[in-house]
Amino acid sequence: MGRTGNALVTCALLASGSAFATQYLTAEEAQQVMFADATTFKPQPLELTAAQMRDVQKLAGLPARSVQWRVMSAWHGETLLGYVVLDEVVGKYELISYAVALTPDATVRQIEILTYRESHGFEIRSPAWRKQFVGKSAQAGLAIGEGISNISGATLSSNHVTDGVRRIAAVVQVALKK
Repeated sequence: MGRTGNALVTCALLASGSAFATQYLTAEEAQQVMFADATTFKPQPLELTAAQMRDVQKLAGLPARSVQWRVMSAWHGETLLGYVVLDEVVGKYELISYAVALTPDATVRQIEILTYRESHGFEIRSPAWRKQFVGKSAQAGLAIGEGISNISGATLSSNHVTDGVRRIAAVVQVALKK
């Protein structure tokens, strides 16, 4: 392949984003997986106040990072089952899109990796690793080494997703807990 051919391949790879990107679930598919018994999902616009952002930082030990959050409430008839919060964190270099399902009392019900764009570290999709989050809250067990195990070869992805889940649990506790 000549110089022009190499340049075209390079441009094509750069234009397409990560050559390793894999979409596992859409947001809608994740909602259905995490709340299979839900009959309705309703958008739950969430915009944190300055005071709520401070409360999230105190509770999570991390900045709230954003005023606006993408949240859906899951319902079975008139009964609130919980919330699905969508977020993205940086793995090592690329964004990891994920969803967190939380109960109305702000404990983690489930997490799902939606899109993983890194060349390594995809082990965070492992059901065993994701199951560690279930039943935990912003105050207890949502940190690497304190309830969540690190994954060798996926250290940054493990840490960043764990921090993101803790942040989301704090956001839901501060702004939506029933």
